[in-house]
Amino acid sequence: MSPSRSPRAYYTADTAYDAARLQDAACAPLVISLRPANDHAAMRRAAAAHGLQVLALSPWRIAVRDDADTRRSLRAALAGDIVIATSPAAVRAAATLVALRARRGQAFCAVGSATAGALHRAGIREVHSPERMDSEGLLALEVLHAVRGLHVGLLTAPGGRDRIAPTLRARRAIVQRADVYARQPQPPSARAIARLRAFDGPLLLPVSSGEALLSTLAAVPADIATRLRDARTWVASERLADLAREAGCRDVRIADGPRPAQLLARVARAP
Repeated sequence: MSPSRSPRAYYTADTAYDAARLQDAACAPLVISLRPANDHAAMRRAAAAHGLQVLALSPWRIAVRDDADTRRSLRAALAGDIVIATSPAAVRAAATLVALRARRGQAFCAVGSATAGALHRAGIREVHSPERMDSEGLLALEVLHAVRGLHVGLLTAPGGRDRIAPTLRARRAIVQRADVYARQPQPPSARAIARLRAFDGPLLLPVSSGEALLSTLAAVPADIATRLRDARTWVASERLADLAREAGCRDVRIADGPRPAQLLARVARAP
């Protein structure tokens, strides 16, 4: 593909609140989804299970990087002894560019269950993934302990999880990074801002990406940023909890995990 062409977008398929209040949509909290554009379906399903509505406030869209350099780095990464995918977006982008196949003796790893599921759907049958679905959990996998001299491919994006490659290099692995997609920033829509200003009920802010949270807070008007910081913020890890508090979020809770259903699992029973 010529370098003058833009990346190709892809699309995915898409406070205690008692039961009486949840029956009244005007009183129910509003879930603010910071998922990438066109990737809010799972969050909508999770919210609907609790009788909640979702407002999409995407800080970026995902675009596949389809150029000669990306394809070259992807081939090198997929030739590794171990291949690590950092997100479902990385898997989908890689699978858009080439067919994913595991060689005999080659190990595929995923940061979490959603990424592992994406690899399964792309044709990788055996995937190592941690119970703790973050970089620390991934790096604790046994298959990534003794990696001296091994070639490790990393399917990711610019600005992605930055602890994995340095840690693997410190373990004397040879890391080949393939940035197979890009996060293209997009401003918040006037419609979403207007709806937030008109809504005077409680907000729920599920966060699985610190970068998405910080980008959103920087992009929205000051009054909306204040409202988001006042929201009940459900985060996927202690690390994200610290980041959210540093960003000014006032009511931060640790959720069951990073997936939408996990981020909202405790909504109905939280004190």
